[in-house]
Amino acid sequence: MNNQKPMDIVQAGLAKRYKKEKRFKLIGLSAIIFSLMFLVFLFSSIFLNGYKAFYQAELRIDVFFDPALLDIKDPASANFDALVKKSLRTTFPDVKKRKEKKKLYGLVSTDGSFQLRDMVLADPALVGQNRSVWLLADDDVDMLMKGYIDRNLPQSDRRISDVQIGWIDKLIDAGRVKFRFNIGFFTNGDSREPESAGILGAAMGSFYMLAITLVLSFPIGIGAAIYLEEFAAKNRITDIIEVNINNLAAVPSIVFGLLGLAVFLNFFHLPRSAPLVGGLVLFLMTLPTIIITGRVALQSVPPSIREAALGVGASKMQAVLHHVLPLAMPGMLTGAIIGMARALGESAPLLMIGMVAFIVDIPAGITDPATALPVQIYLWADSPERAFVERTSAAIMVLLTFLVLMNGTAVYLRSKFERRW
Repeated sequence: MNNQKPMDIVQAGLAKRYKKEKRFKLIGLSAIIFSLMFLVFLFSSIFLNGYKAFYQAELRIDVFFDPALLDIKDPASANFDALVKKSLRTTFPDVKKRKEKKKLYGLVSTDGSFQLRDMVLADPALVGQNRSVWLLADDDVDMLMKGYIDRNLPQSDRRISDVQIGWIDKLIDAGRVKFRFNIGFFTNGDSREPESAGILGAAMGSFYMLAITLVLSFPIGIGAAIYLEEFAAKNRITDIIEVNINNLAAVPSIVFGLLGLAVFLNFFHLPRSAPLVGGLVLFLMTLPTIIITGRVALQSVPPSIREAALGVGASKMQAVLHHVLPLAMPGMLTGAIIGMARALGESAPLLMIGMVAFIVDIPAGITDPATALPVQIYLWADSPERAFVERTSAAIMVLLTFLVLMNGTAVYLRSKFERRW
């Protein structure tokens, strides 16, 4: 027979419950710490792999802008590549063999000739003069200077030879090698050469696509949310519409890419790999999210606001537009920004509509061929050169910065303008 008093039984039960609560809190805290550790590891890995892409190695060589190689009347068509090679041979006059000359020319990026061309186009008076010029180093030289290529490895196991390392050491001793901020990473388009590759073309493509997405999805999404929440009759048809909107919000993004391929490209014959098509696809993808968040924002406005407006003689339209909508707008803006942030990070639907093409030129409009930042990251991640690994991580850092800013703006708008009832 149990002789325990009722209070003892209650106390024992409470003690067990408190222990379970402590265990549950400990498990929850451990899960949060575990998640944060993985997040820190991920961001640290991206940063450590990518921060060196923001500075680039340059070589200083003495260039004689030989009039025999440069046509003053048409300098753009001159052989600037020969000018670079001649300057390198002058810097290292002992190099005589053909194979060694080829290795010597490989110290300078192929973009070096374009740098000289731009200098002459900006100042034709340079023709016939000697100038000391800083030119972009080849990506292998850049990787060696940043410590990614181990000098102690056998020559057959690295992309740069012993003789090239010797030339680089001589240039370093002479003060002819330096690092500078890699402004080209932000001002250039894509390139086959890692040292010349930049994100501006992809960034402009993303900008045009997001502009089209916002212009189309925000007014249509807000209008649909207002109609469904405030004016639509509650019947079977509206129930079917609501279910389909909720289902579309959960559809994988690649399905919208297939839809864009079938409708916008194959049926309407819009230009392939253009921000116009990308924006239309992302508009279809973000529209359900904006409608859902818009309806939630309208539902958060107390019914008393509507009743008060109707009670003083306002029509249904006036009550919604003049009283309910302004109070719900912060939540709608938050949903729209989150939808835009999701669209910015999407790559699967863009791959389906051909925006995976190699695009060098910066797009000047919504119909020009372009790519997007996530797709650019995908392309660089597939490249074998070590320098592209660096630029991949740097582009991820830029993309994450934009995403954090957009989500931070959404949180700020919600906290500053949202009314609590």
